[in-house]
Amino acid sequence: MSVALRSSRTMRWSVFALLVVAGLFYVKWYPYYGRAFDAAAHHSIGSSILMGTADAAPSPSWDAALGYALAYGKAIWKAMILGLLIGSAVQALVPASAVHRALAGSGFRSTLAGGLLGIPGMMCTCCAAPVVVGLRRQNAAPGAAVAFWLSNTMLNPATLVFTGFVLGWQWTALRLALSVPMVFGLGWLANRVAAPADHVTVQVPLGEDEPRTLGQTAVRWMRIFGGMTLRLIPEYLVIVLLLGAARAWMFPHIGPDIGNEWFWVLALALAGMLFVIPTAGEVPIVQAMLTLGMGVAPAAALMMTLPPVSLPSLAMLGRSLPLRLLLSLAAAVVSFGVLAAAIAAALWA
Repeated sequence: MSVALRSSRTMRWSVFALLVVAGLFYVKWYPYYGRAFDAAAHHSIGSSILMGTADAAPSPSWDAALGYALAYGKAIWKAMILGLLIGSAVQALVPASAVHRALAGSGFRSTLAGGLLGIPGMMCTCCAAPVVVGLRRQNAAPGAAVAFWLSNTMLNPATLVFTGFVLGWQWTALRLALSVPMVFGLGWLANRVAAPADHVTVQVPLGEDEPRTLGQTAVRWMRIFGGMTLRLIPEYLVIVLLLGAARAWMFPHIGPDIGNEWFWVLALALAGMLFVIPTAGEVPIVQAMLTLGMGVAPAAALMMTLPPVSLPSLAMLGRSLPLRLLLSLAAAVVSFGVLAAAIAAALWA
């Protein structure tokens, strides 16, 4: 390796590390540290973004769509910008050879690495999606990319702590017991479902075309950032608006009449998989629904299906992961929700 290329890589690695550490500290780590003390003191982290203090979501309308989009956007905009910055930085700053060595294998080792790398991110499924796009553009294996994506939400240390203080530590235990097989099991499954051709998204030179100067690096980074923003955000906003308007259809009147029956479990597990929420948004949603008298089984199903995937995040990854894999993941998440419901009903009903 030439001296110029070695110096360029050192500079790019330094910028990338600074972005990740400083960005996550500002957007995630420091705010969640303080929020954990609030959760411990008040056994709450706020009201349900789904329906506030009411027992039902507002009727479908433009106001309902815009109201939810604004509330959701206020909660996630910093993380979304950070996700786009990191997702583009993975392509502009990180050598493709490094991603290839760590995450390109089709065995469980790369899946484990991807899952562990996602835990400190603590992003919601949509904010983590641009990073997954970046990893796939650098030829991370489907399994590693999926494990990274799911671990951001399901193994989020802050959300596990919030769940314990707000809902009870038995809920944290249930979530953790199912999240580990979800993250790493579905990551392993992703490599089995994906065809060999799906493991390579583009042919990335392993060093020949790397930028050598600060100016070249900055131009490349901003070009990739702009392209990802224009490609991912418009469709994302449209789907968020539609889901915000459709809340009342997906989550009907909540009360004691929604018990542990299988049809409620399946319906809410499916709705939770499709709907979009900010990080840890499932905790006040489940708390509000339990307070209104809903059964523990559908509540457990929502706890496991609201965070990991959503219709907007699945759409954002439509060009990075094969459709059959995305559909398999969606079905598997619903299955984990049903399993959580069965366990909760057996233990706590």
